[in-house]
This record gives sequence, structure tokens and C-alpha cells, in this order.
Amino acid sequence: MIRAVFLDRDGTLIVERNYLSDPAQVELLPGVPGALKRLQDAGFRLFIVTNQSGIGRGYYTLEDLRRVNARLLHDLAREEVHIEHIYYAPEAPDQPSRGRKPSPQFLFDARDEFGVDLARSYMVGDKLADVECGWNAGVRRSILVRTGYGAEVERRSADKFAQATIAGDLPEAAAWIVSDLREVG
Repeated sequence: MIRAVFLDRDGTLIVERNYLSDPAQVELLPGVPGALKRLQDAGFRLFIVTNQSGIGRGYYTLEDLRRVNARLLHDLAREEVHIEHIYYAPEAPDQPSRGRKPSPQFLFDARDEFGVDLARSYMVGDKLADVECGWNAGVRRSILVRTGYGAEVERRSADKFAQATIAGDLPEAAAWIVSDLREVG
């Protein structure tokens, strides 16, 4: 069984653009490539788990999403970072969805498809739904980053994060994960 880090996309890896549909607007947050490389070098497989309700709302198309994701993967590959798989939920919040976070379904899929040991894995994101997704899947730790919507989410719902680790950004979260890995072996 392998260890993994599951990552939200918008606001965690890239600058939040509110329904991003243009690949030219993909902008990695500061330190993201180095943080991902650090996790990868520590033996983690990297997965993206993202809600993309803009498709279900009719704001952009599935092809737009594919182009944005291709740009992101290209930018990360230039930094020698490999994303194992991108799971996405295109449904709007009021539509039935198999994998829309906080559902843990995509993490279960990664467990079944890639042999991920969820109890030795982590979830990182900038929204309560990201953190809850990890909790619902039984990951070792869910981490809220203060980038994207994270600082506002923490301020509005501080009482809900008693079980979460909070980090300023992905580099801080990666440092915490690598440190935690040393403790548990």
C-alpha cells in the first residue's frame, strides 16, 4: 500500500480565479512546485481532488476543465512533479454527485485503483469540504491551508477545525507532513 497526499486544486495549488476556464490564467501559488517535489521525494504519490461546479452551472465546459488541467500538469512536469491522477466532480452543489467533496468517494477510488493506504495519507485544501473529505475517508490528517478561501473559512468556522491541522500555505503543509512522516515511520 502506498502513501498519498490528496490536494485540492484552486486556492491550494493555483491562484483562486472563481470558475477558472482559461488555461492562460493558471498561476501556481508561491512555493507549490517545491512543496510538491518535497512530498514526492518523501515517497508520497500526489492526487488532485477538485469540485468543478462551474461545469454543472454552465459557466464553462468539460473541455475547458481539461485544458486548464493540462496546463497545470504541464507546469508541474517542468518542475519534475508528477500528479498521479486528477479526480473532479463537475456537478453543481444541488445536483446528485458521486464524488463532490466532502464525499470521500474519490479517495476510496484512489485506494482501490492505486493501492493507496488512506490511514497513512493526507488531504490538503482551502475549504471545509476539503478537510471533511479527508476526515470522511479516514486519512491520517486533513490540513487546511490559509491560501485561497482558507483564511476566511478558518475565521468563519474556527470551531470546526479542532481536529484539523492549519498551515499558512502548501509549503508549510508539506513540511508538516514530512515531519509527521518521520514521527510515524
